[in-house]
Amino acid sequence: MIISKNFLISIVIWKKSNKFWFRIHCLFTIISMIMLGLTGCSDKAPKIVDARITPQVYASNENNFDKANNIATMLSDIYKDAVATNTLGSLVTMQRMVKKLGENGYVAVDDRNQVDMTRAEQVLEFCKIVEKKKFGEITIIVITEFGFRKFDLKTKEGNVNIVRGYYQYDQNGNVQSRDIVNYSADFWKYTEEGYLIFEGNYFSDENFVLTLSDTSEHTMLRVLPLDEKCRELNRKYILPVGYEQNNLFLCNWSTQNLGDLDFYDLFDRFYPIIYNQPVPYAADENLTVTAVYQIPEDIFENVIRRYINVSSEILRCKTTYISEHTAYQYSPRGFYEAEYPEIAYPEVVSYTENQDGTITLNVNAVNANENTSKEFSHTTIIHPLNQNSFQYISNEIFLSEENYDIWWHSNRLTEEEKEAYEGDKL
Repeated sequence: MIISKNFLISIVIWKKSNKFWFRIHCLFTIISMIMLGLTGCSDKAPKIVDARITPQVYASNENNFDKANNIATMLSDIYKDAVATNTLGSLVTMQRMVKKLGENGYVAVDDRNQVDMTRAEQVLEFCKIVEKKKFGEITIIVITEFGFRKFDLKTKEGNVNIVRGYYQYDQNGNVQSRDIVNYSADFWKYTEEGYLIFEGNYFSDENFVLTLSDTSEHTMLRVLPLDEKCRELNRKYILPVGYEQNNLFLCNWSTQNLGDLDFYDLFDRFYPIIYNQPVPYAADENLTVTAVYQIPEDIFENVIRRYINVSSEILRCKTTYISEHTAYQYSPRGFYEAEYPEIAYPEVVSYTENQDGTITLNVNAVNANENTSKEFSHTTIIHPLNQNSFQYISNEIFLSEENYDIWWHSNRLTEEEKEAYEGDKL
């Protein structure tokens, strides 16, 4: 789902001023996403979303689909193989598709920016044309898990117009057009980190009913290649935890001073990695009711200490430990601890292998919704122990501004805050 800029701003203001209303707004957003998902999953003919698109765009719709169908045909063997091997959307499949398109002259990248862009020099040249206010055009293909997006960009006198089509494979392997939108780039930037970012607004009947405004679309594509070793380190040590509902990379800490680390959130992140299954201690069906569990100490401590070198004594001081039951009291995040769903993702941009066997990772937080390829950065030190084991040693975060607030992150509520919210419901 694409959320309008006005809607996004309202969430920011409400979250900063009143956490309760932010949670209400998050629930509204989730319901909206479900509604849009239900209305957008049919196999209808190609749909033009922007009611203000010029007649020329309507006339070229059939031509757009023909080009998209040619692209789908080009990738059909890879797609069929991925379906047969249940690897659709995997990194290997994305790499094969991007490579195939590049070999056939297309600028291509994956929607997660985990594969180096092919024909990137064409994008760099197009950016120069925009800067010089000359005429130019380019097509960029962005591979998604179940299809691809085709961006047709044209520039004249420094203005950039985008026609974006989204094409998805149906159950028979045939490509279907899900929507085509047209908009002018209100924001256009090629960043120092090697990303092309553009944003624009278009009209959508469905979204207008929910937001009473145009729909804002943010696109962020990594143009410059990234050291494959950096990508490997990111996939192994940083991406599995990420920034969602935990502060491992969002605060300063070390094994000597654990700072504000939230070990309950870390339990939620580490458990699925270790056991390859969701955390079994589920939230109550009524998200406004706090579910309370007692996790045996051997389970809780083994999960945390697999990746953090912390003693049992310190761990028990920083949590609620029930000695008579030799267990840790635990409550899953509830409704009032929800986070905004569109958050930054980490990208390792450089690393240093230290003499003591540790590795220092320099990481940028990339956030398309904030139109920035470096919302903040952090330096994380990890210590590989063997091929399948490692520990986090420390993290230091660097914010872009002194008073910058990572507004989309929510800490868990304290017991006092939970009691206050419970009192508000009475």
